[in-house]
Amino acid sequence: MTPAQTKHHQKYRGEVHIDQERCKGCGFCIEFCPTKVLAFSREFNAKGYHPPVVVDIDKCMGCNLCGLYCPDFAIYAVRFENNKNKNS
Repeated sequence: MTPAQTKHHQKYRGEVHIDQERCKGCGFCIEFCPTKVLAFSREFNAKGYHPPVVVDIDKCMGCNLCGLYCPDFAIYAVRFENNKNKNS
């Protein structure tokens, strides 16, 4: 990795948790995700909606914007530091 790439290296990583049965498919979490981690599922939940699915977990930075915008509290993200950053 070059020094220029290191400057833009993501400092934080995250993990998304989705309660697919609470979701009503509004898409706010998908629309407002700054790193485009989420997309609509092709599957339906019990209510007949397409809940979000994680399509690229490596991009998640745990900002929790998905959870902040969700009107049904069906999704949230947690942030943790990269192992590399914990040692520095």
